[in-house]
Amino acid sequence: MTLTPNTALSRPRPEARPEPARGEGDEVLPWWRDAVFYQIYIRSFSDGNGDGVGDLAGIRARLPYLADLGVDALWITPFYPSPMADHGYDVADPRDVEPVFGDLAEFDAMLAEAHALGIRVTVDLVPNHSSHDHEWFQAAMTAAPGSPERARYLFRDGRGPDGAEPPNNWPSVFGGPAWTRVPDGQWYLHIFAPEQPDLNFANPEVVADLEETMRFWLDRGVDGFRIDVAHGMAKPEGLPDMVPMDDTGLLDDHGPGDHRFDQDGVHVVHRRIRAVLDQYPGTMAVGEVWVSDDERLAQYLREDELQLAFNFKLLTAEWTPEGLRDAITHSLAAVAGTPAPACWVLSNHDRPRHVTRYGDGELGTRRARAAALLQLALPGAAYLYNGDELGMPDVDLPDAVLQDPIWFRSGGAERGRDACRIPVPWSGTEPSYGFSTRPDTWLPMPEGWGPLTAAAQRDDDGSMLSLYRRALALRRSSSGFSGEDVQWLQAPDRCVAFRRPGGLVCLVNLSGAEVPLPEGRVLLASGPVDGGTVPADTAVWLQA
Repeated sequence: MTLTPNTALSRPRPEARPEPARGEGDEVLPWWRDAVFYQIYIRSFSDGNGDGVGDLAGIRARLPYLADLGVDALWITPFYPSPMADHGYDVADPRDVEPVFGDLAEFDAMLAEAHALGIRVTVDLVPNHSSHDHEWFQAAMTAAPGSPERARYLFRDGRGPDGAEPPNNWPSVFGGPAWTRVPDGQWYLHIFAPEQPDLNFANPEVVADLEETMRFWLDRGVDGFRIDVAHGMAKPEGLPDMVPMDDTGLLDDHGPGDHRFDQDGVHVVHRRIRAVLDQYPGTMAVGEVWVSDDERLAQYLREDELQLAFNFKLLTAEWTPEGLRDAITHSLAAVAGTPAPACWVLSNHDRPRHVTRYGDGELGTRRARAAALLQLALPGAAYLYNGDELGMPDVDLPDAVLQDPIWFRSGGAERGRDACRIPVPWSGTEPSYGFSTRPDTWLPMPEGWGPLTAAAQRDDDGSMLSLYRRALALRRSSSGFSGEDVQWLQAPDRCVAFRRPGGLVCLVNLSGAEVPLPEGRVLLASGPVDGGTVPADTAVWLQA
């Protein structure tokens, strides 16, 4: 069956922020409710100055590609001054640009050009901790115990007769204890690396500084924030011991016994964040909230807190009908009693890419194509990770080039996240495939990626890139995607099928064999459906 041709809608070309979308009767609809966001891991997206590291100039040069792809908004990972102990998530100054990435003038130019193309721009907010190079922490290290300088962080005396034991048993997410001792004998808390001391959000000065950072970027015209570790920040009174854990796992939800995250006080912080956003109409925040319980996640989405929260159930789901349906059911249930829509993620810079999770090679790619249509058929917002649209897999890197602090903090027991952070291939047949003018990049790119490049896929109707472009164009132009619910449909055994209120039907075949193609007009399929059947590991969109 020949797929129905489709074309992308034209985009607004405003001078500043794009205007909010309008619904029937001129009802103003928040633009982010069904937006497709594109995550740019800045070090790995595009290198504009030839040093082997991605930067703001690289993003600016690729904006026409992103407009052609059809995304609505960007999320750019931290580009602030940083010693790069955690590749930018250790922020030394949240109101400036790290020189390796450019400067404020380059950021402003990129933002203006993105807005001119109708693409909104959101940036990372990293409130839970600062860099150990931040001027506040440098002042705290030279100040006395009990001083105002130390009160901005979580300094404590140690346990035991001489204070030589950490103040509590909390582990670091990156391995080892969450405490480091300073020369005068006190300890400071760092849920992540020692170079990332946790800030004390019981201190009004800390909250006020976060608000100042938000206004700095909002005044420049950004459209919102992705909030790093949005379930962190608040710590329980007295910092008591937690349930002992041998394996912390990267931001896994260990429930109420884990005192490092999801404390009630974090919602006070989010109400302060929301109050600032409400002073800038049309702006939003999405939280990285690693909680698995639907009711706990919903608390972050109350009307005076976050507009969106990542629900990672789809990202962590097994490629089975039960796993996918359960992820969708719980994700929709979590937002059902809130003002927020669902927010779908398949990959990001912290987890293995879904091509690799689903089996790697041809199998993983086929399943990733189907997963793309599943994700984009669901109601709510969707986040793509740079390279998803090219079918990028993880890369098995040699030990000598690994850079993630998890690798070092775990003593080599955990390889960390470098495998999913390889630079994006743009063109050519040899590294660095147009990512940079030099062949050696901050993480090495493998041989054999020529067919994976954006240039190689651009004019190939069967490529992953072409699939994403068609899917995003249809999502924007077809009335079938209207409504924020799904109706589950009866489907062949080991298949998942649902209908949106607007009439879109999505079927994913996980049975391992061909199944009959349902009735309806085929809008798009992740594999061939010409013969009236849907192959294994294939998804299809139909208009009922």
